[in-house]
Amino acid sequence: MGHREVKISKFLSLVLRHQPEKIGLRLNDAGWIRVDDLLQASSAHNFPITLDELKSAVRNNDKQRFAFSPDESLIRANQGHSIIVELGYEPLAPPDILFHGTAERFIASIKEKGLIKGDRQQVHLSADEATASKVGQRHGKPVVLRVMAGAMDQEGYKFYQSENGVWLTDHVPINYLIV
Repeated sequence: MGHREVKISKFLSLVLRHQPEKIGLRLNDAGWIRVDDLLQASSAHNFPITLDELKSAVRNNDKQRFAFSPDESLIRANQGHSIIVELGYEPLAPPDILFHGTAERFIASIKEKGLIKGDRQQVHLSADEATASKVGQRHGKPVVLRVMAGAMDQEGYKFYQSENGVWLTDHVPINYLIV
């Protein structure tokens, strides 16, 4: 991903996951915004993006954080919102083990509280250890935790899978973590 695409991706994360009002936008209840509105608002706020640049940034995003509607008239973030949106994902039985990447400095807090969503809508989990390790590296010295998701599911905890394969749940109590 080129420098310009990285800048566009960071901009999209800001406005589609956290602060759409920063450029005068409001997401619908499912997190969607009209592509035309996004392009106009970004230009009006000194960050012009062409439709081709937007499509390229969405297509080439390494984590597939964003998605277009089938007719490409709407765009949204797949997960990671700090604002309330109803993504419409149906509960799904997870694999027996999922992974969570974090930094070593957060382990004491995790051992006390489990995995909490913090400023996001849900806790993010990965189906593979390598992805979780990459996530942990963004925050410091990485630690990969194993989550007994199958046992949680049997106990009634709900799991969802976003369009880009990230597993989501509201909370992971410490007794379901292998630290």
